[in-house]
Amino acid sequence: MEQELIKKKREIIDIFLKKGILISSELFKEINDFEHISRIFDVLQSKQIDDVLIISTNLNNLISETKTQKIEDVKEEQQKHKIKVVYSYKEEPKKREPQDFVDYFNNRYKAIEKILKQRQELKNTVSINKIINKKEKENTSIIGIVSNKHVTKNGNLLLVLEDPTGQRSVLVNKNKPSLFNDAKDIVLDEVIGVIGVNVDTITFANNIIWPDTPTNKELKKAEQEKYALFLSDLHVGSSKFLPDDFDKFLRWINGDIGNEQQRHIAKNIEYIFIAGDLVDGCGIYPEQDKELIINDVYQQYKECADLLKQIPQHIPLVICPGNHDALRISEPQPLLSKNFAKPMYELNNAIMVSNPSLINIHSSSNFMGFDVLMYHGYSFDYFVAEVDSLRNQGGYDRADLIMKFLLKRRHLAPSHLSTLYIPDTKKDPLVIEKVPDFFLSGHIHKSITANYRNTTLICGSCWQSKTTFQEKVGHNPEPSRVPIVNLQTRDIKILKFGS
Repeated sequence: MEQELIKKKREIIDIFLKKGILISSELFKEINDFEHISRIFDVLQSKQIDDVLIISTNLNNLISETKTQKIEDVKEEQQKHKIKVVYSYKEEPKKREPQDFVDYFNNRYKAIEKILKQRQELKNTVSINKIINKKEKENTSIIGIVSNKHVTKNGNLLLVLEDPTGQRSVLVNKNKPSLFNDAKDIVLDEVIGVIGVNVDTITFANNIIWPDTPTNKELKKAEQEKYALFLSDLHVGSSKFLPDDFDKFLRWINGDIGNEQQRHIAKNIEYIFIAGDLVDGCGIYPEQDKELIINDVYQQYKECADLLKQIPQHIPLVICPGNHDALRISEPQPLLSKNFAKPMYELNNAIMVSNPSLINIHSSSNFMGFDVLMYHGYSFDYFVAEVDSLRNQGGYDRADLIMKFLLKRRHLAPSHLSTLYIPDTKKDPLVIEKVPDFFLSGHIHKSITANYRNTTLICGSCWQSKTTFQEKVGHNPEPSRVPIVNLQTRDIKILKFGS
């Protein structure tokens, strides 16, 4: 115990010396227990002192003074930025068992069932086991997870819905073209409601209800003219990274370039969101090493932090990871790893969140603020490939349609195969329980904005030119574009910093 105390005291002396502080012997004698050690350690780390100083004040006064100051500083920052992390995934390390996957899907079902039952059409739903053995014809409404889907030999669509009590076949007739076309977009594992007629062992669908977002959602607007800016997919470390374009962005946000209106916007930027893929990573795709200018992921994050450090410090940076970042690809992704991305945590204005996450900004005593849903967008690839309507309407060029598709299902990756995931036994973190004001994504390297039922959809651009891998898979990036939202009007501008 005594040896540990001596060791800790030496660490404290080192901190003093590094800060240019000479400590009096009287003060040092007061540091005599681990509670004092811990408190004074925190105090010293928080102090910003440039001049050489001899501290001879009473220890308790020093601690209480700094403690009060620290609390006030935190409160001031929170008040200034008006940022609240509503949800950010925190993993509880545990061994996953097969039952965890069962619990995961049960939790998904319950969460979306609750949303569906708020719909007037589904107020009187019954569990599937109550209609399985009924032979008489009758109207019914059920809710279930889609466990199977195929086209019959007659060209109709046959679904199998499952709830905790049983399974039910649901037929969507091709002679109902509007319903049939909507039903073709149904994907496995999503939760839907069906209104129809029971005939023996089959329910004939008259209507399909998705959880969707309310049609009467308020389009919230701030009282003052302030702006939120959205970035994604920096890919620092790639030989395809565009340093000149990003430097142009940095000069603009510092007020050094741009016309009068553009400088006015830069001056009033209140928030910056970065939706993943800060670095290019290592070993992400075949032969990636041939297109890296920085082969060390630690150095990639250092370079990224050095770039972001040039953004004015009064603007908070809300940062979530993506599939290129140095952590697991399975969703939900936790915060960026401090082991790899330590320089990012040294940014005074950085707020780290998970992928996905929900952040509330700009609240006040008379305004509830804006809810921003951040999701990098790894599941987008699957739905572009598997859903005909998305692919035929533009695919990767129409991220807004993909985002609308997910909002309609109130889930960021409704199909089992759409993303790798870690089953959470308490809830499904990918369920969109609260409808956001802004839905921010990235991943596909093409910026686009839209409005869906008063939720603003924003897909960030990128800061990387086309890679060999993108050429092979048909990606056509539009780099160096920055969507900016006027929080007072909800108008969006996309500034272009590339050639």
